[in-house]
Amino acid sequence: MMAFPISEATPVRHPGPPPAACDVVVIGGGVIGVMTAWHLAERGLKVTLCEKGRVAGEQSSRNWGWVRQQGRDLDELPIMVESVRQWKSLSQEFGEGLGYRQGGVMYLARTGAEMAEYEDWLAKAQGHGLDTHMMTAGEVGARLKGAQGGWVGALFTPSDGRAEPWAAVPMLAQGALRRGAVIVENCAVRALDLAAGKVAGVITEQGRIACDQVVVAGGAWSSLFLRAHGVAIPQLSVLASVAATEPMPEVFPGNAADSEFAFRRREDGGYSLAPGAEHDFFIGPDAFRNFAAYLPVLKKDFRSTHFRPMAPRHYPDAWGTARRWSADRPGPFEAIRVLNPRPNMATLGRVQEAFARAFPALGRPKLRAAWAGMIDTMPDVVPVIDRASAIPGLVIATGMSGHGFGIGPGMGRVVADLVAGQAIGHDISRFRLSRFTDGSKIAPGPSL
Repeated sequence: MMAFPISEATPVRHPGPPPAACDVVVIGGGVIGVMTAWHLAERGLKVTLCEKGRVAGEQSSRNWGWVRQQGRDLDELPIMVESVRQWKSLSQEFGEGLGYRQGGVMYLARTGAEMAEYEDWLAKAQGHGLDTHMMTAGEVGARLKGAQGGWVGALFTPSDGRAEPWAAVPMLAQGALRRGAVIVENCAVRALDLAAGKVAGVITEQGRIACDQVVVAGGAWSSLFLRAHGVAIPQLSVLASVAATEPMPEVFPGNAADSEFAFRRREDGGYSLAPGAEHDFFIGPDAFRNFAAYLPVLKKDFRSTHFRPMAPRHYPDAWGTARRWSADRPGPFEAIRVLNPRPNMATLGRVQEAFARAFPALGRPKLRAAWAGMIDTMPDVVPVIDRASAIPGLVIATGMSGHGFGIGPGMGRVVADLVAGQAIGHDISRFRLSRFTDGSKIAPGPSL
């Protein structure tokens, strides 16, 4: 099994060429784009997925690998419950290689205030058929072998699970291909091709593809692409660092987190470790443009955010990145094929120390690898899933806010039915684009 996230060094698996025409073009080969293409193909639509770099090269292979219902925004929760059902089915189709396991998710509380927050979420989530329950300190100690974290209790969902991101998403892409989708890597979409203001196709670096509908599922790149076409979304990206340990004795078969660290048991016998709250943020033009929208979440996360004055060259919100470009020559999406930011090793060092304090018998975990990804986020920490009213034929599916991997299967189904004009089956009004302009109060969901 691959030991590192997918990167530009990963061989191209889907060289193309793209077709001259199809029904729908999906922009972005992350889990949302892949599963959207999967479900569109199942509905009999001719769909082409264009990925400027590698399938799952960015956050879809760099995330924690959690598949969780616990702590979800209540408007996301029904889609996440559906996603768990899909993950079970996917596991039957793909077998062990997917890495899917239902080992449970445990949120560890150090204070009574944290316990009260978890209890409040659990009360609101009643009615969704979850097996979530509160745990006492003694029950936590019985579950976590050798733990000395000083936790007063926990929130636990046994049916939540995990999968191996860099293995799972490419496998899902193969499943989309089997259902009739076309996937082309190293194929940046430079621009929409519009006729009378409506989608008539896309212009890619490998030529024009005629189509009636386009889904923008470009993750951290979505805002840059959309703004060039006059569609503004208040999306920003944050850097999240992750590490993989060498094989270690098992202390818990699932996933757990507190305010200092998070861990997931891996298929190779080690753990994926990440900070419980810390992340890095690059200040760029979009940060200034959207400052007011992010004030509520910024006030909450200010102490856990490491601000950096500028993003690396060619990043979506770097100061020098072009905001306008010509579709007949290379643009910003070809300048950097895969976002591969450097992890914050000081942050990961604190994670190692916190893990060692919590599990002293194991000592300080040795790291096999470390990496980082850019998480596309929105001011209310829920995505935009909507049609762009200004451009008929354009659908937006972005801003998953770090929740994309686990919810990907169900969200892909939702987006596919939105494109196909079929019944969605869930209330997705919370995810409408107009919420940022219609005077609605932007309230962040639970950051559990």
